Amino acid sequence: MSDPHTHVHDDDDHGEAHHRDHQHHHEHNDALIARFRSMFVHHSHDVTGSLDQELVASSDGMRALKVSVGILLLTACIELVIVAVSGSVALLGDTIHNFADALTAVPLGLAFWLGRRPATKRYTYGYGRAEDLAGVVVVGIIAASAGFTAFEAIDRLIHPQSVHEVGLVIAAGLVGFVGNELVARYRIQVGKRIGSAALVADGLHARTDGITSIAVVVGAVGVAVGIRAADPIMGLVITVAILVALRSASRDIYRRLMDSVDPAIVHQIEGVLAGVDGVEHVDEVRVRWVGHELRAQAIVVSDGQRSLAEAHAIAEEAHHRLLHEVPRLTEALIHSDPGVGGLATGHDLTAHHFAQGS
Repeated sequence: MSDPHTHVHDDDDHGEAHHRDHQHHHEHNDALIARFRSMFVHHSHDVTGSLDQELVASSDGMRALKVSVGILLLTACIELVIVAVSGSVALLGDTIHNFADALTAVPLGLAFWLGRRPATKRYTYGYGRAEDLAGVVVVGIIAASAGFTAFEAIDRLIHPQSVHEVGLVIAAGLVGFVGNELVARYRIQVGKRIGSAALVADGLHARTDGITSIAVVVGAVGVAVGIRAADPIMGLVITVAILVALRSASRDIYRRLMDSVDPAIVHQIEGVLAGVDGVEHVDEVRVRWVGHELRAQAIVVSDGQRSLAEAHAIAEEAHHRLLHEVPRLTEALIHSDPGVGGLATGHDLTAHHFAQGS
């Protein structure tokens, strides 16, 4: 495999300016603007045709947060009133979890705001990774709400108390389910469209809240038929459900922090590069997420007899195709190695730096 040394590639500023100018004159400009105004269309690379991608993604993300927080706060406030009247510990856990879910908007909002700031000489890739750090905070909030719910449920089992206004508790559980499912669908859809793992994780959290609201209903029905322990038992069931969501969200955030990507993305990039005229072999592809954007670097092998200008043209064409064909890819660094028969040559000077076992 070729060694990652100093690359011969198109200038970054020139490449990005050329791509943005090309997008600005795209023939589907009117349709793209219409898509931007809609929050519920499936994401594709074309969505940001004449608009800055960071602005689009951040605006969508902030809107998703504002709408979902409003729904969750309204749901939690309704539940809180009924908790005060009924004394249901299962509903208390669901209410606290809804408030906690609304609070996750704070780190996510800060992350989206930071992500819009331009890159600096210290943070040369920009601030997109703030979204992943926000995901860590979201995971912490989920864990805290699980711990509190478990504590209250166990305490109620040890010190039983009566649950009043069972009908209102059932109604509150149904309200919690509907409110959380609306929020879950909205956050997951927007998060996947803009490539935000943190927003998707938060959507999964909201979906689990909806399921736990059904547990509140089950507990209330149990109390209504004379099973006094049904309410705190459902509180423990809610805790388990929260922990399941915690596992999934933790896994997703861990993978993002470790620069994990879907292998299908790598295969797609390899396929696009292999189809470029002049590319004889694709030696290496590396991809990483920076916030909601993909960044890639690749080493391709071309005929060693080609001129520098021809090698540059191959790299430029490869870069151009990747930007158009790979969703959410905003930058690709292409290095063209000289080679013979698809095998790279000309690395004698630096080979010892990358020799196995060195």
